[in-house]
Amino acid sequence: MRGKSIVRWSAEAARAAADALFVVVPRQHSDLRSALAGLDVRFVVNERAEDGMGSSLACGARAMGPDAVATLVVLADEPELPAESYRRVIRRYRDGGVQIVAATYAGERGHPVLFDRAVFPELAALTGDHGARSVVDRAPGRTALVEIGGPQPVDVDTPEDLARIVRGEQLS
Repeated sequence: MRGKSIVRWSAEAARAAADALFVVVPRQHSDLRSALAGLDVRFVVNERAEDGMGSSLACGARAMGPDAVATLVVLADEPELPAESYRRVIRRYRDGGVQIVAATYAGERGHPVLFDRAVFPELAALTGDHGARSVVDRAPGRTALVEIGGPQPVDVDTPEDLARIVRGEQLS
């Protein structure tokens, strides 16, 4: 995509907004290392990546050091999400009063989602192919929603999706 990999676009936007970037990868991840070469990231190997998204989120949560105040969950396949979206979620968290901040697009929850350190044990307990939606839904009073505006970020799952983005077409 414009001379960069999808994961690179996503990582650069996230890194521009966050203090540190942890990239959870499967055991065999040399392509990801190459795609992110020169970018200030820390790779965290998920030995059970085949178990799904829950295991990757759990692995990432367990990798957070004692100084981590919060973690921002970012998807690698949303290359057009601008750094300002991440910054808005972070700003809302810093305003206080919540443990989770989720971006919304026309009222629909999406990414990024920020989790306070108090929620790390819940993330670390995730398993299987389920993401963190259950963690967000568990106690709605601890969650703030930040309307980003516009449509949901494009999720690039196939080569055809990428080709449509490059052509400037809307994905459905």
